[in-house]
Amino acid sequence: DYNARGSELGRALARQLKGAKDAPGPAFINIANQAPNTLLHDGRAWKAHSPARLLGDTLKALAQPSREKAFFVHASYAFLRAAEAGGKVGDTLEGIVEAALAAEQAVLSSGRPACVVRLGYLYGPTSEDLKAYELAFSIGRPYWAGPRRNLQHHLHVADAASALLTTATARPAGEVLYAADAHPASFSSFMDHFARRIGNPVPLHIPRIGGLMAQFVVKREHQQMTALAVHGPATPQVPGWKPAFADYRAGIADVLAAWEKD
Repeated sequence: DYNARGSELGRALARQLKGAKDAPGPAFINIANQAPNTLLHDGRAWKAHSPARLLGDTLKALAQPSREKAFFVHASYAFLRAAEAGGKVGDTLEGIVEAALAAEQAVLSSGRPACVVRLGYLYGPTSEDLKAYELAFSIGRPYWAGPRRNLQHHLHVADAASALLTTATARPAGEVLYAADAHPASFSSFMDHFARRIGNPVPLHIPRIGGLMAQFVVKREHQQMTALAVHGPATPQVPGWKPAFADYRAGIADVLAAWEKD
């Protein structure tokens, strides 16, 4: 079982469960906190997912009596690794990091068989935010790219679903695991590549010197997340799992192929 069924990740889980030969179980996959786990919404989605809600939704999922015997898979954030390693955590991002870590600890100390899977920043063919970027690039709108040298972990939503289902089957109790593609990349590299693939050869960046004014369209959470850099691969990865899309280039190619079919 899983929650947040109407989300992009929830729909991806539903598709893979429908086609699975052997369904995992009994297991519960908590994806309630994954809606804002993407750099594609310019930070706006964090308003609906306050630090209090991040922790509260996890405690609510843990409290359901029907899930006491189910293996609990908690979907968290790969960017926490950068924060734990001493990366620069901005003032707005700090509360999110603290609440996400507290949610992880609540899961692992709940007394039930459980694990945490930290997912890279999500994107996929049904992302409304990615569609909005397609429109923005078609009219030449600039975007907040962040430092090109600062790398982040990314993950196609289909790979996120397969990683969570693999975890639910393997049941690695007490572990904190990662699911991200094999090649960290800056948001700038990700979005510039996407823009060029849809026909914008010279995507424009909002100058970082204009950060204060940019907050009218780009929230501080987004600015601070693009400034939070990872160093090295996200390990340990989910055992027995490998991403179908090795990097964002392969993932974006899949997105555009899916759009062409629609």
